[in-house]
Amino acid sequence: MTTIDSDIDSIDLVADDAAARLLSAYEAGSSFLFSTPRGVLLARGVAATVPKTLCARENLPQRVSEFFNSAAEFGHRNPMVVGAVPFGNNLPAHLVLPEDVLRAEPLNLVVPRSPRGGGLDCEVRPVPAPAEYERGVSRVLRRLEEGELSKVVLARSLELTAAEPIDVRTVLQNLALADPASYTFAVDLPKRGEDGTRDSFGPQPLLQRTFLGASPELLVSRRGMRVRSNPMAGSRPRSTDPVEDRRRAAELSTSDKDLREHAAVVEAVAEALRPYCRELRVPEPSVISTNAMWHLATEVTGELRDPATSSLELADALHPTPAVCGTPLQRAREVIAETEPFERGYYAGMVGWCDAAGDGEWVVAIRCADVEDESLRLYAGAGIVAGSDPADELAETSAKFRTALSAMGLDQAF
Repeated sequence: MTTIDSDIDSIDLVADDAAARLLSAYEAGSSFLFSTPRGVLLARGVAATVPKTLCARENLPQRVSEFFNSAAEFGHRNPMVVGAVPFGNNLPAHLVLPEDVLRAEPLNLVVPRSPRGGGLDCEVRPVPAPAEYERGVSRVLRRLEEGELSKVVLARSLELTAAEPIDVRTVLQNLALADPASYTFAVDLPKRGEDGTRDSFGPQPLLQRTFLGASPELLVSRRGMRVRSNPMAGSRPRSTDPVEDRRRAAELSTSDKDLREHAAVVEAVAEALRPYCRELRVPEPSVISTNAMWHLATEVTGELRDPATSSLELADALHPTPAVCGTPLQRAREVIAETEPFERGYYAGMVGWCDAAGDGEWVVAIRCADVEDESLRLYAGAGIVAGSDPADELAETSAKFRTALSAMGLDQAF
């Protein structure tokens, strides 16, 4: 049994909470953390990195399956890969075989906890500037009117530069403890400019760049023959006034614009999963909440046809959904590349794990940040459809930034 000391204040937690101890044990540069409503997974050390030549998006599930075969030859029992897959094809997936994997039941909070630690001393630069983002939304709306596409998810970012290296561990703990119903993750990445290619098994160098976040959206999970996905589209910012907060949730549940946007995403998810499932259940949407947002969500469940279909194969078939890209997919990708003044990288990609048996869990990489030393970049997007208002979409991205900004002790609006 592994004993892990915890520095998490027990007043907010059930006594002897193993999940809290795993969260406390996370160390940037040597760990992968994945905290979900169903449990916490901490992967430590790197036994091998899937070679980048195997991590191109094309045939990624097949190439990872070949990697598992190699891992078994080197004596790794029940191997798994953990990591992140980018939004586009400009980067390879970053997947590693950990040396050690620990699991625990979900975080068991008496009440969600407010962020600990003081506010981050930093400079913030919006990219693009708010006014330019609104102009970008207006340009996309004109493209929608011309009929070439029906939805584009347009993102913006915040570039933060701190006076000293950012405490990744504290930010991660704040994210997980503030909203344990979300999927909180931290993935070690190669530093910028390094490809991190490793073609052999054995000790691997520590990484010093971290991709972290608290996503509300499950892309797909596979447990045995059971498949689950929870697509989201359509949202409203939360309000601190309880009456106004409930009004916004009720408004979202009946909004024609948001229901149309949501239905398109659910239809795309069901269409992608149906060939793999002998049974698929698609209920009516519901309104769910995070600390910062109300969302329309639909929990899609199914039974696999073939036990050989892995969670990574399912995730690859779904990614990217219209919730983070748009429709039609390829045209939306082109408009995003033309309009957004930055590379998305792993933002709007997927983060998770898959074992050699095919089980695993992958989430949509949103409400996230890319941290390297004193620098941090946040991302947030909004779905632009007919009827969207540029000022409203800007406000939506600002509300989505609140999840990560709050975890850093910042309460400004950008």
